Amino acid sequence: MTTRWLAALFAGALFGLGLVVSHMSDPRVVLGFLDLAGDFNPTLMFVLAGAVGVTAIAFWVVLRQPRPVLDESFHVPVTRRIDRPLILGAAIFGIGWGLAGYCPGPALVNLGAGLAEAMVFVPAMLLGGVGYRLLARYWG
Repeated sequence: MTTRWLAALFAGALFGLGLVVSHMSDPRVVLGFLDLAGDFNPTLMFVLAGAVGVTAIAFWVVLRQPRPVLDESFHVPVTRRIDRPLILGAAIFGIGWGLAGYCPGPALVNLGAGLAEAMVFVPAMLLGGVGYRLLARYWG
């Protein structure tokens, strides 16, 4: 295994552990955050604020380096354009997140834990990704 694979494995495991410790792998916590008119649970807001804070500091430090440690160059978005596909994709993602209480990270954590609902959600998520690729080629 290469160093890059080990670094990716460590980062993924750390991210998954963070999801479990913060209870963000529990769809009830996510749905509670989205339930503004009912039993609102603000904990996701604090997890997101912490993540944004850590990321902002880390990006500030890392992007000052001439190149990443394990790659030839940084891979950052080259466009800041907000277009129809971005808005439509965000809306579809948000609807799915609100219906299921899952986004990809927590879904994979729960798939690894053997939860039945994740065993349905993850294949559906992958099928949606394949469907997008096929439609993008058709409309492309």
